[in-house]
Amino acid sequence: MCRIPNFNVGIKSLDFVSRRGKMAVKLSDGREVIVPLSMFPDIKRLPLKERQKWMVLDDQFFTFAHLSKVFSIQELFRI
Repeated sequence: MCRIPNFNVGIKSLDFVSRRGKMAVKLSDGREVIVPLSMFPDIKRLPLKERQKWMVLDDQFFTFAHLSKVFSIQELFRI
């Protein structure tokens, strides 16, 4: 993987517990992006226990141990 050109912010963490039905993404610049899980059906189908096993790749991508799809930070901003 590589960084996305002209996109200088990274992903620090994902949270699925504090907001029911939503994913909160903490960014490296201090912002937090909150998106409904309905916008990410593959993630929504994962049980909460499996959602906790997330990984950040190259600061701008994330995936899960039980999911083969890789998501980008750009997908968070397109919503």
